[in-house]
Amino acid sequence: MSDQNPYGQNPYGDQQPGYGYPQQPGGQAPGYGYPQQGGAYPPPPAGSYTGDPAAPYGYDPYGRPYSDKSKVVAGVLQLFLGGFGIGRFYTGHTGMALGQLFTCGGCGIWALIDGIMLLAGNDATDAQGRVLRG
Repeated sequence: MSDQNPYGQNPYGDQQPGYGYPQQPGGQAPGYGYPQQGGAYPPPPAGSYTGDPAAPYGYDPYGRPYSDKSKVVAGVLQLFLGGFGIGRFYTGHTGMALGQLFTCGGCGIWALIDGIMLLAGNDATDAQGRVLRG
């Protein structure tokens, strides 16, 4: 009566618990502590070369490719030489760089804000849409 429920029926049918299931070495059920065969490899560390010509510097955690340009260099260039649009010339945004050049960086305000956004923002991209490396 120990393997029956209070209603008098065996909850496992005619089989005993665990009977008929494949056993792993050590008597454990599949998936419990036994190492899995195959599977995916962990992603490479950020900034490492992956062999992909579209993303020679790897991918960020969101799957976007990294640029060969640095976010820090672009931000510092924009802060100190933003009146000439140098930071945006560096990232390849020629139209925006010419706009900053002809307006003297928006009298310095546009260049200052743009430099801070390049340094602090996570979504700074180059002209090809690749994320700037930190």
